[in-house]
Amino acid sequence: MSPIPPRFDISRDDIARVVAAFYAQIRQHPGLGPVFSVHVRDWLAHEEKITRFWANAILYERSYDGNPAQIHKQAQNVRPGMFEPWLALFDMTLKQELAPEQAASWSALAHTIGRSLRASVVERQKGPGGVPILR
Repeated sequence: MSPIPPRFDISRDDIARVVAAFYAQIRQHPGLGPVFSVHVRDWLAHEEKITRFWANAILYERSYDGNPAQIHKQAQNVRPGMFEPWLALFDMTLKQELAPEQAASWSALAHTIGRSLRASVVERQKGPGGVPILR
């Protein structure tokens, strides 16, 4: 049985480089930086964990075993309105670090995952009458 081919042509080193560049931007972001800094104490360990997440999602490695939806729900400070700037910053990083085809492919996957995470957060945050709190 042959391994599953990657979703698109990219190396694990490229993934790690993008993740490191992205979190360097996150740490400087006035809105997102404080959200992450409440939870991340060891940035190198966090980046390695997220590299494993993306390597699993793109390269089908079996090196990540977390539950992103549960983690974002438990964070208590992640709000649905944060996903748009998160994805915009991620897209900018992809365009800076990768070839256009790689950036476009990874962006499409990130937006799909982002929609799922956002829906998970929205489901958790409801106001009177079950109306979702969107910001």
